[in-house]
Amino acid sequence: MNKADLVNMVSAATGETKTVVSSIVDKTIDTIVDSVVEGKKVSLLGFGSFEPKDRSARQGLNPKTGEKIAIPAKRVPSFSAGKLFKDKVQG
Repeated sequence: MNKADLVNMVSAATGETKTVVSSIVDKTIDTIVDSVVEGKKVSLLGFGSFEPKDRSARQGLNPKTGEKIAIPAKRVPSFSAGKLFKDKVQG
């Protein structure tokens, strides 16, 4: 499923126009991204939580040459599925 499919399904389920639903989906995603960028955790009950995680610096290997390279520390987004979501996926 892509964003267009999501907009179509929500539009059909709610009776709202695709334009309105698309705007709501965009603003929801923007708000989640902005909050995680600020270092905040975003929890959606039953769905899951988004939060930034810090990865420490480490050594890696160049697969072509076998040469050691330094991989710098960085911050990455992380998603953890909620219990309800996990239970539904498991059947």
